Amino acid sequence: MSTKLQTPIDYLKGVGPNRADLLRKELGIHTYQDLINLFPNRYIDKTQYYKINQLQRNNADVQIIGKIIAFKEVAQKRGKRLVGTFQDDTGTMELVWFRGQKWIRENLKRNKAYVIFGKTNWFSGKFSMPHPEIEGLEEHKANLSSAMQPVYPSTEKLSNSGISNRVINKIMQQLFLETGKKFTETLPENLLTELKLIPKNEALFNVHFPMSQELLSKAQFRLKFEELFYIQLQLIIKNLIHKSKIKGFPFEKVDTYFNTFFKEHLPFDLTGAQKRVLKEIRADLGSNAQMNRLLQGDVGSGKTIVALMSMLIALDNGFQACLMAPTEILSVQHYNGLIELCKELNINIKKLTGSTKTSERKKIHESLENGELQILVGTHALLEDKVKFKNLGLAIIDEQHRFGVAQRSKLWKKNMSPPHILVMTATPIPRTLAMSVYGDLDISTIDELPPGRQSIKTVHRYDKNRLNVFKFIRDEITKGRQVYIVYPLIQENEKMDYKDLMDGYESISRDFPLPDYQISIVHGKMKPADKEYEMQRFIKGETQIMVATTVIEVGVNVPNASVMIIESAERFGLSQLHQLRGRVGRGAEQSYCILMTSHKLSSDSKTRLETMVRTSDGFEIAEVDLRLRGPGDIMGTQQSGVLNLKIADIIKDHDILQLARHHAKNILKNDATLSSTNNKVILEAYKALGKYKNIWNYIS
Repeated sequence: MSTKLQTPIDYLKGVGPNRADLLRKELGIHTYQDLINLFPNRYIDKTQYYKINQLQRNNADVQIIGKIIAFKEVAQKRGKRLVGTFQDDTGTMELVWFRGQKWIRENLKRNKAYVIFGKTNWFSGKFSMPHPEIEGLEEHKANLSSAMQPVYPSTEKLSNSGISNRVINKIMQQLFLETGKKFTETLPENLLTELKLIPKNEALFNVHFPMSQELLSKAQFRLKFEELFYIQLQLIIKNLIHKSKIKGFPFEKVDTYFNTFFKEHLPFDLTGAQKRVLKEIRADLGSNAQMNRLLQGDVGSGKTIVALMSMLIALDNGFQACLMAPTEILSVQHYNGLIELCKELNINIKKLTGSTKTSERKKIHESLENGELQILVGTHALLEDKVKFKNLGLAIIDEQHRFGVAQRSKLWKKNMSPPHILVMTATPIPRTLAMSVYGDLDISTIDELPPGRQSIKTVHRYDKNRLNVFKFIRDEITKGRQVYIVYPLIQENEKMDYKDLMDGYESISRDFPLPDYQISIVHGKMKPADKEYEMQRFIKGETQIMVATTVIEVGVNVPNASVMIIESAERFGLSQLHQLRGRVGRGAEQSYCILMTSHKLSSDSKTRLETMVRTSDGFEIAEVDLRLRGPGDIMGTQQSGVLNLKIADIIKDHDILQLARHHAKNILKNDATLSSTNNKVILEAYKALGKYKNIWNYIS
């Protein structure tokens, strides 16, 4: 059957070249298979018939049986309308037509039983229904159309070109006729029985033409499970292949560098979570497979120490390591942090960024190739072709969602054999997403903060409270603390953002005048050198207030800064708010985050602000963010559309996702090659997916 489903959509009766072209452009429908996978996004329930005296003033779609007892024409400003009096055994209402009146008069008969369907209006003490769908009761009973009417995704262009919901419904019926309702089963018998899933044929038929709510639910469950099952299968197989085929360098020993640092130079005791994660990483590095691990931990949870100790294991085994960060500011900070931590260890560490001078670059390239340089920290500059390592054993990528997949693989190609990869992120990834998007990576989580860190007090204030907020800032500065004031930066509206920032800067300069107060300003329009100069003034404590756009979001570490004020906080996403808050609270003092907003807030904005005030748990915040924004957005632009799912929704169908992952894992655990008779169906379906790349071809 699967070959028939690859037939181009042009060949389906009732489609033709023009419609086919529109369906391709507007909905991405190229083949019969794509059309089958165009699932309705809602249904109109025509299982229930209302009486006129049961109608409510709720503008809902209703279906009523009755007869037209009279017609009249009513003059109005432009032309006239036709009004029919419709009656059942409980009362009367009006049917109204503003066009097509001649046809209506000639074709609709008085006192004949009809079924009408449409939205009701309440006007001058009476219910009316404009342009109802209308069908003779006899025909209505004889019709095969399903009781639950599907409503398909559409676009303005489709509707304007006459491809209405009714037309899509018609061509879908045609498709089922041509395929004889026979579709290849993609799940094995034992799984269908165990999970009480209905067969593929039944599921597809009932998702497009459901006869009842119950059959629709069964069909949806079956198809959602199947979609998520094959995604999980693909991710888990990818991970298994990775482990069996891609040999890593076995780091057999943990030696002088690691032990000396651990015993003599650790600035503080490791938390239980850090120890657990290091153990997981050591196990990976010691096995024969290449490590491919995601390390997630909230802002300030101590990922850098774990990264350094992992690099020391590489050095102990005679390999080089590199650490790549998305911005120059962050890479400089990583570099300074590592230099500080390793000052007693006699390790050769260098940094390479866009602004590294040519003479310095040359030295770095040479010492990398001859192996003298042990650790290289940098930005995308590490990916340039000129950068060649003698033997790169471990590559650490910070804030990985800012790097595309292609960039990750460039690091691999720097070596004869791929290095171990450790990907770090301070943006906690909700479990749902981790399972579906990063299912091919092993995941480690640092879920406790180092001792002595106080939680940051977060409050929401409206613009009218600004004077009180300024007084609070003065008090904190008097105590010797520093303050961030951050303005939103939204690419589409740079002019307005720049104006907001400058207006803000001027009003702050008036309230915090020289010489008593010094203010730094940092924004995207500045030259990198000027930015760096202003940052350094703030870091050294020469300025008390830093006014900035979100360039400071990632990784700037100023322990003395204890107040973060976020202007127009309603314009930020949750994960951004959480990241910004993490810029304070790095010293021993109590820190504060103040969210400033106007009075007009959408319900999503309210939810975001309430969540920030209520919790500082990054994982809980990420879950709320996922619910509000949907999976596509969370992954950032270069991975948007990551889960271009046809019927499942990884947020709402979280339980089905877990069930699918559990079964995919079990099946592969007992039969990694899917070669048993039982799993033959799965193997066939899996191969077909790879061949036609219809749905599951987008995994990162």
